[in-house]
Amino acid sequence: MAKSQTTIGITGMTCAACANRIEKGLNRMDGVEANVNLALERASVSYDSNVINAEKLEQKIIDLGYGIINNKGDEGISQSEYKRMEIKKQQLRLTAAIVLSLPLLWAMAGHFSFTSFIPVPALFMNAWFQLVLAAPVQFIIGWPFYVGAYKALRSGSANMDVLVALGTSAAFFYSLYVTLASLGASGHGANEVELYYETSAVLITLIVLGKLLEALAKGRSSEAIKTLMGLRAQTAVVVRNGEEQRVAIDDVLVGDKVLVKPGEKIPVDGIVLDGASTVDESMLTGESMPVDKRKGDTLIGATINKNGVLRMQADRIGRETTLAQIIKVVEEAQGSKAPIQRIADRISGIFVPIVTAIAAITFIIWYLFIESSNLGHALEKAIAVLVIACPCALGLATPTSIMAGSGRAAELGVLFKGGEHLESAHQVDTVVLDKTGTVTKGKPELTNVIVAEGYKEKELLSWVGAAERNSEHPVADALVTGIMARSIDLPAAQQFEAIPGYGIEATIEGRQLLIGTRKLMEKHGVSIESARSKQQELESEGKTVMLIAVNRQYGGMVAVADTVKESSAAAVAKLKEMGLDVIMLTGDNERTAMAIARQVGIERVLAEVLPEQKAKAIQELQAAGRKVAMVGDGMNDAPALAAANIGMAIGGGTDVAMEAADITLMRGDLNSISFAISMSRVTMANIKQNLFWALAYNVIGIPIAAAGFLAPWLAGAAMAFSSVSVVLNALRLQRMKA
Repeated sequence: MAKSQTTIGITGMTCAACANRIEKGLNRMDGVEANVNLALERASVSYDSNVINAEKLEQKIIDLGYGIINNKGDEGISQSEYKRMEIKKQQLRLTAAIVLSLPLLWAMAGHFSFTSFIPVPALFMNAWFQLVLAAPVQFIIGWPFYVGAYKALRSGSANMDVLVALGTSAAFFYSLYVTLASLGASGHGANEVELYYETSAVLITLIVLGKLLEALAKGRSSEAIKTLMGLRAQTAVVVRNGEEQRVAIDDVLVGDKVLVKPGEKIPVDGIVLDGASTVDESMLTGESMPVDKRKGDTLIGATINKNGVLRMQADRIGRETTLAQIIKVVEEAQGSKAPIQRIADRISGIFVPIVTAIAAITFIIWYLFIESSNLGHALEKAIAVLVIACPCALGLATPTSIMAGSGRAAELGVLFKGGEHLESAHQVDTVVLDKTGTVTKGKPELTNVIVAEGYKEKELLSWVGAAERNSEHPVADALVTGIMARSIDLPAAQQFEAIPGYGIEATIEGRQLLIGTRKLMEKHGVSIESARSKQQELESEGKTVMLIAVNRQYGGMVAVADTVKESSAAAVAKLKEMGLDVIMLTGDNERTAMAIARQVGIERVLAEVLPEQKAKAIQELQAAGRKVAMVGDGMNDAPALAAANIGMAIGGGTDVAMEAADITLMRGDLNSISFAISMSRVTMANIKQNLFWALAYNVIGIPIAAAGFLAPWLAGAAMAFSSVSVVLNALRLQRMKA
């Protein structure tokens, strides 16, 4: 199966029922898995390209009665531009509706005793004058509701448009009937009949107002994407054929030499070739302190060079840059569906038919039993039921919170890969931390060299350096750097093998070298009794000791020390305050691990755990009923990250770890863990608030309307502002602080 993915912008959705209908329609197609997001007005579709293509997917959406606008843009119009145009149209519709409805609203003053002091011009009470004002509102400004209702009913379902069209049409056509019937009446006739033109016109005006406010608020909830896109540099200075040229960012090629002057944005991802400076990476990582950069250091596109001139080599451009990947992750997270959304989907799927039935029952009861034969009053109560019951708020409750929460988290350097991870992170009760590069800085230094009798330090170190420079482990890098700093030449290795969790085996100048843990020595029958006390002494100081054997004979040991990150102790304390258990998991020996753990306040340590056993250790915690978050940065952490309920990768770690994780902590700061979990907790609370009020609003409002205590225009106002209130509540998440 050839899996492909596409994102399709959709126009014409008015409520959750629309999104559900499109999603079900797409998912019925062979090889298709679709998720339709009402708040973002788009479908994220995974499909088998051997069975179906993107054009057929789009045609299916069109057949269901909705419009298509691709991210690339149809006829040169992007989805964001389309939304801007739609907002302008809504503003024009609202302006026209207000102008036409105001006289009708004024005329309502004549219907109530408590507003009888307001003078109402006789013309405003004339039925024909009201008809002339109400008809354009009903059939021009309100025409999209008829179109939406027709398309929904044609495809065998119902949505908000059906409720609005039914309610306003009932009011308008009843009033039209009464107006025509009054032609034969004596006296003033058309001025004395009971009309509901203002009901239909004011309802449509309020609904259009609500839709406009909702669109504006939804635009704010996706502000994070716009902010991230705005970070991108527009031009770059490249050096080609010895000449500096300023080119558009899209014209930068991999391998180009790029010049970055003080105050300029770093255009693409790359490596410093020459120069030294500090770089402000806060816009991507949330870290406020500038980072020192010199030859060999990595640069991230869109960050700002503060004070020195840097010459860099472009390594990642376009969609491969860190910024582009962040935008992709945020877009996917905002477009994904959290599991809690299923509750709203099930309810909204049956909502409109139930409400229509309740409205019909309300009409019958009022017409036959409460106010016998008073068609106008019975109709008014049924209209109020139809109008107040809108599934919009229900459909927006979850996606708007997910958008706002994941967007705010991204701004502060925490990337959730999907809405399901933003939801499930709040359930975590145990945080497991890898040691090297997570709790510690991951940049150990060579501190001690112990040489056994019969060996020379310089010679032994040359063999160790020659073997270790073939390894990618941080300890190996520290050994090689420390040995070369002593001006020791390194011979070539004839053979090399890394043994994960144990160390390495190599052949140097005809000698077999074993460099690694006590277990490695025991595995090869190397006696290390003479070294045990010194090893324990160094390990109790928090140093990592690597034993050395030459031709299966003990030759000495080297020790490296990795300093704890400044933020680790405070971060662990914060996690404990939140009621979380904190465990350190490491392949290092127990004494070294415990020494590091004591420095940061961790009581429980799982030490000497091989890479393949890390995932098993996570699974054992889960079997004990724990909800586990694993935090790591290395390739050997990937299985554990994937096995955990929530995998968190440190931003400075390997691509493999970040790919396996559910959440990426861009700052590399353990304080981001508590923020990620707090953001999940707050977002889930926000979603539950939205769902509660969306449901409570209908549970309370429908009976009140059916009982006759709610005028249709008040029901319309309540319906319009229910959706807006849900979106505004979600926007509170954008004030969350790290």
